[in-house]
Amino acid sequence: MIELAASFDSQFASIAPFFLYLLIGVIIFVETGILLGFFLPGDSVLFSAGLVAAAHGNINILILVSVIFLAAFFGDQVGFVLGRTVGRPYLEKHNGPRIQRMIERSERFYEQTGWWAVVAARFFPWIRTFVPPIAGASKMNYYKFLSANALGALLWGVGITLAGYYAATLPWVKTSSYGIAAFFITASVVSSLVNFLRRPR
Repeated sequence: MIELAASFDSQFASIAPFFLYLLIGVIIFVETGILLGFFLPGDSVLFSAGLVAAAHGNINILILVSVIFLAAFFGDQVGFVLGRTVGRPYLEKHNGPRIQRMIERSERFYEQTGWWAVVAARFFPWIRTFVPPIAGASKMNYYKFLSANALGALLWGVGITLAGYYAATLPWVKTSSYGIAAFFITASVVSSLVNFLRRPR
C-alpha cells in the first residue's frame, strides 16, 4: 500500500484543496457505496491524501478527514439500502431451494457476527464494497449496521488518512492501520467461534 500511495502522492500534490477534498470524497463514496467501484484502491488513496495534507499547508487535515468520514459512512449506508430494497426482492423473486439456503445462512451470520464483520470488512479491498449490500439483503438490524458503519468509517477512513499524515515524522504509524485491522479481524473470528460453540448441537 505504501508504494502505491507514494505514486498517488505526486498526483494529488498539484490539485487545489477544494478539488482534492471533492476527488477523495467521490473516490471513497463510490468504492464503498457502488458495486462498480470495488476496484478502486481506497487504502492507498487515503494514505496518500494524508501524506499530501502533511506536505502542503494549504490542505486542512480536519476538513479532509471529515469529508472522508462522511463519504465512507454514507457510501456504506447507500450500499446497505440498495441491498435491502433491491437485492432482497431480487433474491426472493428467485425463490429456489439453493437461494433459500443461502439467505438463511447469510441471515444467521449477520445476526450473530455481522457487527464485527461490517467493521473488519473496511480493511479488505473488494470485500468492503460487497459487505454492506449483503448485510442489507440479509436484513441485518439497521441500528447495529449503523453503529458498525460509523466505527468502521472512523477507524478505516480517518485512521488510515491520519496514518499517512503522521507517517513522515512518526514512521511506526505506517503499521497502525494494520494493527487496528488485525484487532477487529481477530475479534470477528473469536465472536464467530463463541457463537458456534454456544449453538445447540
